[in-house]
Amino acid sequence: MRIFIIISISLFTLNTFSQQKKQLQFFQTSWGRTVSWDAFCEKTKASGYDGIETWLPSDNEDRSELEKALAKYNLKVAFLNGTNSSIPFKKSLSRYTANFKTLIALNPAYINSHTGNDFFTYEQNKAFIDAANTIAKENNIPIYHETHRGRFSYNLPDTKKYMKSIPELKLTLDISHWMVVHESLLLNKDEELEEVLQRTHHIHARVGHAESPQVNDPEAPEWKKAVDRHMDIWEKVIRLKWKTQDVFTITTEFGPAHYMPTLPYTQVPVADQWKANKYMMRALKERLNID
Repeated sequence: MRIFIIISISLFTLNTFSQQKKQLQFFQTSWGRTVSWDAFCEKTKASGYDGIETWLPSDNEDRSELEKALAKYNLKVAFLNGTNSSIPFKKSLSRYTANFKTLIALNPAYINSHTGNDFFTYEQNKAFIDAANTIAKENNIPIYHETHRGRFSYNLPDTKKYMKSIPELKLTLDISHWMVVHESLLLNKDEELEEVLQRTHHIHARVGHAESPQVNDPEAPEWKKAVDRHMDIWEKVIRLKWKTQDVFTITTEFGPAHYMPTLPYTQVPVADQWKANKYMMRALKERLNID
């Protein structure tokens, strides 16, 4: 009996320790930032975030201010990179590749890529995906390809074609884009989504619906069905990844006006962007029982 009790206590302790190790790291988007980097990072830290997700400033002074603020407030950074489809393909691919090398030198937690274009051929889009994946492997820096309107991944069926032919394709799931592209909450597409969830390594937590990639206020009761659907999908991804890793990263990404709906004439946003993003972080922590 004594040995049985000791073994039971040991197993309970190991299981509890395993559960305690599971973490969510939250990144705040810099999208819509109107204050200094210092003020932005101070507010981000005070709000309980682990880091920020941003495009690297092109101005050296601005970049220096960002780096100082990140260090001052002990915040991680994740960068974005994207395909510029307004310039010739070869030049765009060259610039895209060069940008990655610049970003990697700054040791980001990960890089989120707006990859390709919905008007590019399969071969052109694959060239961008392959370039990113090669750089990620060579430098041991995660690069995730976001599901995004206007990119190779603008819809579910086409994204599945790329996943089938590119086994190493890793996704940032921003499923709000697909909600509006497919004009539904994808309620009857769980089987179609299964492999997408398995390939997802990062989440952009914004709630969309059949007519827009962003509800006006995720706390409003009229959007409960949309919020619950997104939460269900996100939880599946997180619990799936927690089987093989202890930390999963999420960016809260409700956007500013005019991505955030505004009132006519005055153009005043109908809700508070920062409040919406903090709500998403809090709701996900509560859903996953994270302190």
